Amino acid sequence: MNDNIEFNDTENSNEWIKWIEEAITKNYFKYYEFKYFNNFQEVGSGGFGKVYRANWKNSHKYFALKSFFNLNNATAKEIVNELKLQREVDFHENIIRFCGITTSDQEIFQNGNSKNYLLVMEYANGGTLRSYLKEHFNNLTWNGKLNLALQLAHAVSCLHDEGIVHRDLHSNNVLVHQNIIKLADFGLSKRIEESSNLQSKIFGIIPYSDPKIFVRRRNNNNQIKLYSLNEKSDVYSIGVLLWEISSGQPPFCNEPYDVSLAMEILQGLRESPVPNTLEDYVKIYKDCWNGEPDNRPTINQVVTELQVIISKDSSTNIQVLSDQQINVNTNEVTNTNEVTNNTIDNSLYGEMSQIIQNFNKMNMSEVVSSTSSSNKTILFENNFSVIADKIIKDILNKHINKKEIQEILNYLEEQNTTPQEIYNWLLDNQNNSNYFDLLGNFYYSGIGTNINKQKAFELFQRAADLGNNIAHYDLGNCYRCGYGTDKDYNKAFECYKKSAEGEYPEGINALGNCYSGGIGTMINKKKAFKLYQKAANLGVGIDNLAYCYRYGTGTSIDKRKSFELFQKAANLGIMEAQYELANIYEIGDGVMKNINQAVYWYEKSAEQGHKNAQIRLKEIKQVE
Repeated sequence: MNDNIEFNDTENSNEWIKWIEEAITKNYFKYYEFKYFNNFQEVGSGGFGKVYRANWKNSHKYFALKSFFNLNNATAKEIVNELKLQREVDFHENIIRFCGITTSDQEIFQNGNSKNYLLVMEYANGGTLRSYLKEHFNNLTWNGKLNLALQLAHAVSCLHDEGIVHRDLHSNNVLVHQNIIKLADFGLSKRIEESSNLQSKIFGIIPYSDPKIFVRRRNNNNQIKLYSLNEKSDVYSIGVLLWEISSGQPPFCNEPYDVSLAMEILQGLRESPVPNTLEDYVKIYKDCWNGEPDNRPTINQVVTELQVIISKDSSTNIQVLSDQQINVNTNEVTNTNEVTNNTIDNSLYGEMSQIIQNFNKMNMSEVVSSTSSSNKTILFENNFSVIADKIIKDILNKHINKKEIQEILNYLEEQNTTPQEIYNWLLDNQNNSNYFDLLGNFYYSGIGTNINKQKAFELFQRAADLGNNIAHYDLGNCYRCGYGTDKDYNKAFECYKKSAEGEYPEGINALGNCYSGGIGTMINKKKAFKLYQKAANLGVGIDNLAYCYRYGTGTSIDKRKSFELFQKAANLGIMEAQYELANIYEIGDGVMKNINQAVYWYEKSAEQGHKNAQIRLKEIKQVE
C-alpha cells in the first residue's frame, strides 16, 4: 500500500477515491458492510458533515459514523492525511480510534459523489470534556482531576512522540468514554478550513489558541506571514485545559470570544487560579501558557510533573491555594459551575469541532460519580494502560529479534509491576484489539499465567477479526505451527498476507518466508527477496536478506552486502546471523579469514542455544 500518493489541486480530481479504494481492497483499513449497521441516530451536524450513532449487527456495540457533505479534493486530502496520522497512534488508549470505512447509497448520506464514504470511529459515551465537567465536576476529587489531566497529557505526548502536532486542542474535541479521556480530531477541522479556503473560525477557540497566532507579520514583499502552530502551541492549549479541569468551566466563559479578548490574551491576560487548587498544579499550567513558546515545557515534562504530584501524599505534601493567595490582578473567576453560554458565540467554533461537540448527545448511561478511593484505583489502572500500550508499541509492534518475552519481563520489572498485575488488568480491560492480542501473547508465553496455546489462539483470532495487523501475524504462527489449532499452511499464508498488507514488519518478513519455502503458496524466490528487502528496511528479518545476497536467492550473489547485513543482524543479537557471520569468518567467504572472529561469533550464537554453533564451536576447540 503506497502512503505517498500525490494529489492534484483540482476540485475534480478523484485521486483520493483511488487511494481509499486501494486501501479498502488491500485491507489497509477495515471495511464495514453498511447493511449491518442499524438503529441510526444523528448526534451531530456541522458545516461539512454529520455524525451518526449506529449499532453494529445484532450486538449492543455502538460506532460513530462520520459523513461529509462535500468531499472535494481539498477536504479529501486532509481526511486521508488524518487517517494516516491515526494509524501511527491507534494503539493509545487515550486517543479516539479509527475503526474503518463504510459506504452507503442511502439518500441521507448523499454528498454529490457516486459513493458516499463514512468514517467508522470509536464511539464515546461520555460526551465532550466540557460537557463531562459541567455534569460531574461537583463530584470530582483532586485525584479525579489529576487523572483526567494526566490522561490528556499522555495522549498529546503520544502525538508529539510520533511527530504529530494537533493544533486544535480545546474541550470540545476531547471526549470522555467511561471516565477515560479520548482525544479526537488531530486538527482535521483546522486543516480543512485552511485547505478549503473557508473563512477562519479562530474566534471560537480564542482562549485555547497560542497567542502567537494573533500576531501578523509581513515579509519583504508586504505579504502577511502567519505564525506556524507547533508542539509548544499544543502545550499552551494543554495549560488552558488543565485550568479548565481545575475550575469546571471554559476559560473566559462570561466574555464574548472576539478580537478584543484575543488582544488582551496576547498582552498577557490569563484566567485566575481557582481557590483550593494545588500549588504545583497551578505552576504547571502557568508554565504551559507562558507567552513565549521557548519558555514553555515540553509535553513530556508536563507528564512527568503531573506524575510527581500524583505520587505525593495528598494529606501532607500537596498544598492548595487559599482565596488570599489568588492573584487578583488577573481575570476574576467565580466558583459556580454554571456557564453562561449565551455570551459564547457557538457558531464560531470550527466546523468539525462542532460535530465533535455534539458527541455529548451519545450518552448511553450516566457516568458513575467517582469517590476518592475509586479515583485512586483509576490512577493505578491508567498506569497499567500506559504500561500495556508501551509494550504494544515498543516491543510487540517494533521488535527486531526473538527476545520479546524477556524484554516484556524486564520492562515490567523496571515499572515495579508484576506480570500477574498486568495479566489481571488485561483480563478486565478487553475493550480493543491491541489488548486482545497482548493477552493472547501472555497466554502464549506464560507471562503472568500458565501457558495456554488454545486461549492464545482464540484471542489472536478475535483481534485479527477486528483488523489487528499484529494479531494476523500471531494467528499465522498458530496455523503454521499448530499452536492451539490444527496446522493449516494455507490459512497461515493468508494471515501473514493480511499482516503484511497492514505494513506490520514481522508479517512482511513471514510472508517472505512463505514464498521462499512454499508455505501455503508456490515458491517464488523473487517475491521473497522483495519482501525481505521491505522488512529489512523496517528493521526486521535482516538476516533473511543477507541469506539472499550470500546464496543468490531471488537476486544476484553479493558477498559484500551479505557480510554487512549479517554483521548488522548479529550486532542486534540474532543468533542465526551470528552463526552465519562466524561461518563467513571461518571460511573467508567474501572477507579475510579470521578464526578469532569466527570463534567469537560462534560463542555468541551458542550462548543463545543455536545447536549448529554449539557443535562447530566444540569441533574447533577439539582441533586446537
